[in-house]
Amino acid sequence: MKMISAAALALSAMTPAFAGNALIDFESVTSFASVGAHYDGGADGAGVVGPALGVAFTGDAMGLANDFVSYFSHAPSPLGVMAPVGADATMNVAAGFTGAVSFAYAASQFVSQVNVWSGLNGTGEVLASFNLVKNAQRGCGDSAFCRFDTMSSTFEGTAHSMTFGNAANVAAFDDIRITAVPEPTAALLMSLGLASLFLARRRG
Repeated sequence: MKMISAAALALSAMTPAFAGNALIDFESVTSFASVGAHYDGGADGAGVVGPALGVAFTGDAMGLANDFVSYFSHAPSPLGVMAPVGADATMNVAAGFTGAVSFAYAASQFVSQVNVWSGLNGTGEVLASFNLVKNAQRGCGDSAFCRFDTMSSTFEGTAHSMTFGNAANVAAFDDIRITAVPEPTAALLMSLGLASLFLARRRG
């Protein structure tokens, strides 16, 4: 029994924080600061460190929270959103993500080609593409971005980035959901942990 408990503890310790489903909700990012490495265990542009989800953003992906002005309302996660402020607004996942991606958005103009790419920094093959209809104030008017709709797509292969630069200054994003790929070394360690559990159970 002790062997099983030890193996279970080792297995849980080996599991990377960003394996499996990941939610990037922008709730803890500093307003008007670049998101940066905040979701990669590093800091945003204001120096605030976030969770280690294996997800990083390039410089034009800015955190936005309501202060003296209500910039957005009715977002799925109410405290913060991501607002692209230039062409260099890309989400990078070094280990990759697979299967599907979804996000909520509000757009004041039509936006073409928010793309999911096979390579980092918007390179390689386009695996999924989204066109966003103008919806920011459809049926509401209490803020600039007061209506958020959810988009989702499945795709084949492994993606490593998603580009938001075409939505610069006209859209806000929230609750990006991906299924991240564990690091290869972590996957190997997890397999060894499961093997230890199996052997310990057979001997017990």
